[in-house]
Amino acid sequence: MKISKEKIEKISEQIISLLYSINPKSLFTSHIAREIARDEDFVKKILLGLKDKKLVVEIKKNPKGEIYLKRSRWKLTDTTYYLYQGSQEKH
Repeated sequence: MKISKEKIEKISEQIISLLYSINPKSLFTSHIAREIARDEDFVKKILLGLKDKKLVVEIKKNPKGEIYLKRSRWKLTDTTYYLYQGSQEKH
């Protein structure tokens, strides 16, 4: 099934909005997928696209500094947070 670019943009906006609402905390890919009711692999693909655009940061270490083997946490970059915050204040 092919998903249009518009729908992918809307889902990306949902992800950014979710991460904005919990900032400065981060969420695992599985938690993001559950919150927006989407498949985990699909959400990871979108998150990697957002990472390439420098909108989100992938965290591959736990708070103790140990590397996650199969998991990643995600959070907004500081720039994205401030830009999103500015756009929310206009509404």
